[in-house]
Amino acid sequence: MQTENNNNKPNKTEGFIPPHGGYRDLLTYKKSEIIYDGTVYFTNRFFGKYDRTVGQMVQAARSGKQNIVEASVASGTSKEMEIKLTNVARASLEELLIDYQDFLRTKKLSIWHKDHKLVTRLRELNRTPDANYDTFKKAIENPSPEICANAMISLINITTYLLKRQIDSLEKTFLQEGGMRERMTKARIEIRNRGRG
Repeated sequence: MQTENNNNKPNKTEGFIPPHGGYRDLLTYKKSEIIYDGTVYFTNRFFGKYDRTVGQMVQAARSGKQNIVEASVASGTSKEMEIKLTNVARASLEELLIDYQDFLRTKKLSIWHKDHKLVTRLRELNRTPDANYDTFKKAIENPSPEICANAMISLINITTYLLKRQIDSLEKTFLQEGGMRERMTKARIEIRNRGRG
C-alpha cells in the first residue's frame, strides 16, 4: 500500500483499497489546527510553566488534531478504525472544552451563551473561506482572558459539531458500503468472473 505523499494528496490505489489520506483538506483538521495553536498560546500565557494543566490541555488539543490525521490515513483499509479515531478526536476536544470552562469558572469569568454577540461574531468569522489562525487571532490573543477562553470554547464547539456530522456520515457510508472485508470479497468475485469470461 502506498503511504501519504508530501503534498498530502489522497493516495490512489487500484483494487479494493480506495483513495485515502488528504486530511489537510478536511475542515475538521483545519479547525483542530487552529485549536491546537490557540491552546499552546493560551496555556503559555495564562498558566505557570510547571502547571500540570498546561501539558493536559496541550495534549488534549494535540490528540484532537492527530486523531483526525490517523483516521484519514486509516480510512483506506479500515472504516471501523476511521470512525473510532474520529470519535477519539471529538472526545479529546470535549475534554479540552471542559478545561476552558473550568478556567473561566475558577477565575469568576463568564462562560458565554450561544446567543452572545461575540459568539455570533465568531460564528460569522468561522464561515470565512479558508479561515485560519489569523482569522481568529484578535479573539484568541485578546488582552481579556474571558474573550480568549470563550473564543477557544466557540472554536471547539464548532469543531466537535463538525466531527459529529463527520462521524454520522462515516457510519452511514459504512452501513451502505461495508468495510475492507466486503471490498476484498467483491474484488475476488470480480476477478473470478473475469476468468470465466
